[in-house]
Amino acid sequence: MTVIVVGDSALDVVARHHTPIVSGGDSRADIALAVGGAGANTAAWLASFGVDTVLVGRVGDDMAGRQVRAELEAVGVRCAMAIDPSAPTCCVVVLVDDDGQRSMLADRGANARLAGSDLTVNLLETASHLHLSGYVLLDPRSREAGLEMLAAARGAGLTTSVDPQAALHITQQGPQTFLTAVTGVDLLLPNADELAALTGSRDPSTAAELLDHVGAVAVTTGPDGASWIDRVGRWDVPAVRANCVDSTGAGDAFDAGLLAAWLRGQPPLDVLRAGVAAGSKAVSRVGAQPQA
Repeated sequence: MTVIVVGDSALDVVARHHTPIVSGGDSRADIALAVGGAGANTAAWLASFGVDTVLVGRVGDDMAGRQVRAELEAVGVRCAMAIDPSAPTCCVVVLVDDDGQRSMLADRGANARLAGSDLTVNLLETASHLHLSGYVLLDPRSREAGLEMLAAARGAGLTTSVDPQAALHITQQGPQTFLTAVTGVDLLLPNADELAALTGSRDPSTAAELLDHVGAVAVTTGPDGASWIDRVGRWDVPAVRANCVDSTGAGDAFDAGLLAAWLRGQPPLDVLRAGVAAGSKAVSRVGAQPQA
């Protein structure tokens, strides 16, 4: 089983500040550099679960791009990332408060210049599933490439999944625009905020409204756990108790845990439990990726 992940890879600057940030002043923080980006995070977690994983995206021809590639390859991700000579590698400043909640300042850089041709025929011929980060579809600069890749994957007989990633961008763009883009996808992976942006409600039961567009929906609801909704019915699992140190990448880890179980043919309850366990593991450490 080979999974293609399409999405951003980045160099994250993670700053855990211990007091409120002072505008125009100084705030002390513990700062670390780490590989991030929604696509790279999910790919790294998938590899940690023993899934053969290929990451498709773009990096700049710079030190950050070389570091990102080296770090991902070190944890078992096969990198099929194009090197863009005209744009820098994505960089994200992640501000984490004492409750582990994060705010992000992101420059997508080379990721915004993704092209449909970055996904090659030989990759499609050897893969069984394609997972796409919603950031690709939510940015007009990369949307067409994302649509081309989803269509190519379906044409090659792969199953597909999409994580919407950003409720605010869905609202700004218009939910119908996003739903049109993901029509035909096998599995949609929103959190409660993204579900509300798409249906008007955080209630997982409203995910049934999306089944005219996608095959199934798995919704993460934070402390309430997660739900699976398809045309057969609905399944729910509770959250796993965890000490939240840094929530960055928790959804990406959930995606990976869930996909690894789903692609191995496990039933909905086991699929959800695998996703919740991965997400809980992710919030218990600083950074968005599994530790080596």
